[in-house]
Amino acid sequence: MENIVGFLKSKFMNDHYSKLENMYLNANLNKHIFHNTKIKISNKKSVITSPTNKIFFHSLNAIHGFVYFKLLDDAAFFSSHSLSEDFFLLTLNFNISIIKPVSQGNIRAIGNVISNTKNIFHSESFAYNSQGVLVAFGKGSFVKSKVKLSEKIGYCY
Repeated sequence: MENIVGFLKSKFMNDHYSKLENMYLNANLNKHIFHNTKIKISNKKSVITSPTNKIFFHSLNAIHGFVYFKLLDDAAFFSSHSLSEDFFLLTLNFNISIIKPVSQGNIRAIGNVISNTKNIFHSESFAYNSQGVLVAFGKGSFVKSKVKLSEKIGYCY
């Protein structure tokens, strides 16, 4: 009986992660502007990979800080969302530190849950360049909204 319960819980969680991934990839910002971005969500973790794009460069020919912020916030957000199966989360606060500029290759942001209560989740994220060098990190808190996860907001296959 325990094996069946474990299997069903695992299947449900994998479905949850897949629906979250689909919701992320089909959000207008990701579908139209960050369209080459990829995401993988698992328990308390998410990995987002995005290629650099010259349209996001500032005058020193490296990506603007908003790209670091977006990828770090998204990675931390979806690591937290792996634990929230009922309501959409909102970013309560998020802070980043940029260590190195990136002007080519991919950026990979990895988010992990630090701690959580019933309605508030605390996560951190780290961004790496194509050589695996840490280029930025962030930390923030996320809170459950009153919006239920549903097909209406893209939470589907």
